[in-house]
Amino acid sequence: MLSNQWTVRDFYPLDYLPTGVRLTAYKGDAADLPPQALQDFLDAVAAGTAAVPIGRVYRFDQIVEAHTDIEENRATGKLVVTT
Repeated sequence: MLSNQWTVRDFYPLDYLPTGVRLTAYKGDAADLPPQALQDFLDAVAAGTAAVPIGRVYRFDQIVEAHTDIEENRATGKLVVTT
C-alpha cells in the first residue's frame, strides 16, 4: 500500500482470473483446525500417501517457460521448479 490508499477502487478480482483458476480465502486461526485433521494430514505425509496434484516439474533454467504456462492458462495442478 505504497500509495497510502487502503482500497482499490472498482477492483473485482474475478475479472483478472484465467479460466479454471479459483480464488479462495481463509480467515481463521490455527485453533480453528481440528487437531485430528492436522494429524491425519501429517500421517499421510509421513506415509507418502498425501496427494498433491503436480501438473509439471520444471528445471530452474525453464523458469520462463513455467511462468509462460501460468500466464497462458496452460498450467494444471501445482507447478514445481527444481534447481
